[in-house]
Amino acid sequence: IKEETTMPSSMTLVSTRVPRHSLYSLSDSSDSDPDNEEEHDSPRCLTPLEKLTLDMCHDEKTIKELNVGRRVGFYKVCGEIGCGNFSKVKLAFHALTKDKVAIKVLDKMRLDISTQRMLSREISIMESLHHPNILWLYEVLEAPSRLYLVLEYAGGGDLHARISSEGKLSDLESKLVFAQILSALKYMHDSNIIHRDLKAENILFSSYSYVKVADFGFSTKISSRSQMLDTFCGSPPYAAPELFKDEAYVGPPVDVWAMGVLLFFMVTGTMPFRADTVPKLRRCVLQGAYVIPTWVSAPCQRLIRGILKPEPTERCALDQMLGCEWLLPVETLRSIPCFYQLNPLQLLKVRSGWAEQEEVHAALQKLGVTEKHILNNQGKNSRSPITGVYRIVLHRIQRNKGAECLPSITGVVRDPKRDSLRAYRNLRHTSKLCVLS
Repeated sequence: IKEETTMPSSMTLVSTRVPRHSLYSLSDSSDSDPDNEEEHDSPRCLTPLEKLTLDMCHDEKTIKELNVGRRVGFYKVCGEIGCGNFSKVKLAFHALTKDKVAIKVLDKMRLDISTQRMLSREISIMESLHHPNILWLYEVLEAPSRLYLVLEYAGGGDLHARISSEGKLSDLESKLVFAQILSALKYMHDSNIIHRDLKAENILFSSYSYVKVADFGFSTKISSRSQMLDTFCGSPPYAAPELFKDEAYVGPPVDVWAMGVLLFFMVTGTMPFRADTVPKLRRCVLQGAYVIPTWVSAPCQRLIRGILKPEPTERCALDQMLGCEWLLPVETLRSIPCFYQLNPLQLLKVRSGWAEQEEVHAALQKLGVTEKHILNNQGKNSRSPITGVYRIVLHRIQRNKGAECLPSITGVVRDPKRDSLRAYRNLRHTSKLCVLS
């Protein structure tokens, strides 16, 4: 049985003779008047969007690629770059924008009700987050037996792989990476989102030193900072003591504890709590049995001890961590304001004060995306090809304007040319995206 992803049935291509039943048709308005044959027959150049949707309906090669899985919607699939029990991650290119993306492919037939709810929550949470150090969700496509999450491609591998192959990070590199994760986590907590699965495997590099927090499969939204949670989730080596007690717990301190484990791993290359079985690991964590090597700087040691406290209420708060002595030289990142920019309708607002508005609008028009396309897209969020194109273009423009730059370090003069060359030489052209398992 051949399977195809579908696009909104209410969309039909204008100014071309595409059948009204076409599976991949798009429109920027209602169907053209069928009596006006002269308008239909008059030759004109198709926009890139019109050409693509026409090929997806009539071009034999394109249709074959769609049927065999070498295309998914507007994305041309190149190959597999990761896998899990229920999903695979594939590298792809957007056919219009030519940008690289990572597509997480999930087999819906293998997902139980609980996992389906978790996946739905992951999509909803990623829809609401817009921060330079959080992986972008561009688009969601659904077929009868598969779900496709189109994500930002982070080609530098993950933090665990980096340290496993190259050893611990330097003190400066640790500060840069830790400050970025901390900035993302503060933004999440300020938005009442608890990640609950912070670990080195979920920290991806989009360049040699620039990181993205990924995998929101276990994340949850809370109504207040004191709300009690009762689901044990995440990775045991990063689990806080309260998670091992089988009791209800408060969310934010659990993420804070995981940050302490991450920091220890970055500066030492080893985990603070090590055991060959989960019961033994549980005893180590509950006893607080870890030793910081003496060569770790004193300010960093104090920060680790301030985070890895058995009692949740005694752990450092995120604001304390941002202002700690070890991070004093680092200017932490701020989130991009107004995450509602993820909605293409923002483009239609007059005098919104959004600097990139005209540039994004012009880029979309060049591709053939009109204002009526955007109006017809209302309410679809990520489940729309128009949203996918918009978010990819928006992300590229914001990135080109410096929205994703490393934190500055007081007293350190960086050579941009040398940093760029180093990043290019060390960039791994594979992406490990953690998947549901």
